[in-house]
Amino acid sequence: MVRLDCVAIIEPMNSKRLLVSLYIVLIASTFNIHSQSLSAFVIDSVSQQPIPYATVQLKEKGVITNEEGNFNFILNETISETDSLIISSMGYETLAKPISEFNNNRILLKPKAIELKEVIVSNKNYTADEIIDLVEENMGKNYSNDLTKKRLFHRESSFNRWTQSNFKVKKSTIDVLNQKFIDSVISSVPKNDSYYSEIVGDLYGNYDTEVQKLDLLKASKLFDKETEIDYEKLEKKFNEILKENVKPGSYFKIKSGLLSFKIDTDEVNQLFEEDVDSTDVVSLNKELEEKKKNKEEEQKNYGKWKRNNLAGILSTLPTQEDSDLNFISKSRKYDFTLQEFTYLGNDAVYVISFQPSGSANFEGSLYINADDFAILEIDYINVKPINKFNLLGISANKYLSKGKIIYNKGSNGFYGLRYLESELGERVGVRRPLKIIEKNKIVKGKNKQNELSGDMDFVFNNVVKNEVIIFESESISQATFDAFTENNAISPMYMPKYDPEFWKGYAIMEPNTAIKEFTSTSSE
Repeated sequence: MVRLDCVAIIEPMNSKRLLVSLYIVLIASTFNIHSQSLSAFVIDSVSQQPIPYATVQLKEKGVITNEEGNFNFILNETISETDSLIISSMGYETLAKPISEFNNNRILLKPKAIELKEVIVSNKNYTADEIIDLVEENMGKNYSNDLTKKRLFHRESSFNRWTQSNFKVKKSTIDVLNQKFIDSVISSVPKNDSYYSEIVGDLYGNYDTEVQKLDLLKASKLFDKETEIDYEKLEKKFNEILKENVKPGSYFKIKSGLLSFKIDTDEVNQLFEEDVDSTDVVSLNKELEEKKKNKEEEQKNYGKWKRNNLAGILSTLPTQEDSDLNFISKSRKYDFTLQEFTYLGNDAVYVISFQPSGSANFEGSLYINADDFAILEIDYINVKPINKFNLLGISANKYLSKGKIIYNKGSNGFYGLRYLESELGERVGVRRPLKIIEKNKIVKGKNKQNELSGDMDFVFNNVVKNEVIIFESESISQATFDAFTENNAISPMYMPKYDPEFWKGYAIMEPNTAIKEFTSTSSE
């Protein structure tokens, strides 16, 4: 059943208050009362399947159902008999009725029958290309880049998988660095792991990356510590081997195929901590330094790091200039087809599909308001790798880029982001020989001291999913923005398993089943 939670306040009552209290008790006979929240599943009345990304509105505040059709609504105002829950989704009849009439946790939406004659909204039947032109023409009227304060929730889900991890030792003059040791190091690396982070905060500014400030209110991280690579343990073991077998004044020559570079012994730890690309020493050092800087920044100043993370995500919006999602700004690269009409609430909506006509990367659908030509929703997926590199046995393939973007119209008359979901996948592979040669500057005679050589074969997959939902947005002045100082003292709370109590009292997007059922094997 729908769960409604509220806080009881005991004070002297007049007759009106008594009636209100009796009303709340009546509701409580149907709903569970624990805190101020309302939870339910939104389902298609015909197919009985969940309806993801439906909008749930109450008292000018809104949430979005998750991919499983579930939502949780925080109720911050006193409940009254006239309060109605409004639920809408593309292609369905809008449901609006008082909370008291919802008697279980399954809310059914009826598909809306649509006839073409219902949606003739002008004297002209526009073509798909004409509609896209009107979208471009009205972009400045429909979307604003003014300063706002946005209460948001951000969830990042990362999934890592080693599909191949082998190193065949051909030669080793250091007895300890044998095939058995190498295999033990490789086997210590978890083949699969997942990581979730969640934040609630207020984002001040606009969608430009350089005009943003984040007031981080609460944060969590959910992962299994047992699946983390124990770098310290591996580094200690590796250093012990070097200490026992490597002479003072030694340096290493790293050779992989036709290319090689030199690295001093005091830099060996970097080899163990980071992926080594021996094709370009300059870029390697730059990458190592950047990764180190980012890691330190994340640990030292989590709020600032998350703000930069959010800035990068929001900069991809197709309503922003220079966005990689250039369905509108570079519309000539796509072929558009008017597929159908539908409804979102009482608004008629054009459904337009797009496909690349040349070098463009994506296909998908645009849902466009037939009245003001504003984009209400975008679904997209890449049709070819976004980036692909393969040279001398090193490959990198950004094979996946898909997402969903939902806009809603604010009280200021402009459309703003309500929900964003993006999923990025990358596959990295290394298949080439590797030779590590110890040479010495001091030892007379034989300059070459030790050697480890073999063949590498590694393939690593990473998928990162981002979800951002904006619950409230209000315009602010330049003075308000300038006066605000970021709170960077908040650090994420580690959770070995998902704890719904952690977010009690905060508006979030309901987690999916995978997150709810996640349990760490570690005891911490």
